[in-house]
Amino acid sequence: MQSTAGSTMPTGAMKRPDTSAKVRRFGPAQRWVHRATGWLMLLVLVTAACLYFGPLSQLVGRRHLVAAVHEWSGVSLPVPFLLGLFFREFRADLRRLNRFAVYDRQWLRAVRRRDKSNQARPAGKFNAGQKIYAGWIAGALLVMMFTGLLMWFFGILPFISRTSAIFVHDCLAWAIAFVLVGHARKAYQDPEARLGMRTGYVSRSWAGRYHSRWLRGDRPDSAGDVSDET
Repeated sequence: MQSTAGSTMPTGAMKRPDTSAKVRRFGPAQRWVHRATGWLMLLVLVTAACLYFGPLSQLVGRRHLVAAVHEWSGVSLPVPFLLGLFFREFRADLRRLNRFAVYDRQWLRAVRRRDKSNQARPAGKFNAGQKIYAGWIAGALLVMMFTGLLMWFFGILPFISRTSAIFVHDCLAWAIAFVLVGHARKAYQDPEARLGMRTGYVSRSWAGRYHSRWLRGDRPDSAGDVSDET
């Protein structure tokens, strides 16, 4: 095998990518579920704004079409999640998101103390903030779908008034919009996290800084790591 001029390294070795610097964070299932859900959520929020704000509604027009797009995109929100359940990697990440470990409580205490050192904020594949966000947004979307269906099929539950459903739906919509802005802001501040969701891979150094327990292979969702969960 020949070597290039000025270098003792073989040419083939120079062309070989350094896979040791990267670690696989997400598979295609997780990335496509996140992407499809994100686009549906954006469509829901944009159409909701067109229906809610008078000047914007007049500018866009075609209110019945906008309302139909809003309703059907809202009903379709669970579809990517349900399709993702067919994939083992996606189910494994759901188990991780659904379980709190001792180090997650330590992470939250560090946030309250405003301690930003990586040692004070240990995390597995997902940190405590991401777990809380995932649980909250899942519950909020279920309530939004329920109240939206009550508004769409008025009278299906006579003991719940349409006014009450609209009030809960609108208040929760504002809360979701606020939380999603915070989620997008956090993602914008962390290019490496965005890279992991876009390509599936992150640098080993980034994983060691922010998700050290995951990089070491700790799995709180496994039976052999019960001591971390109690």
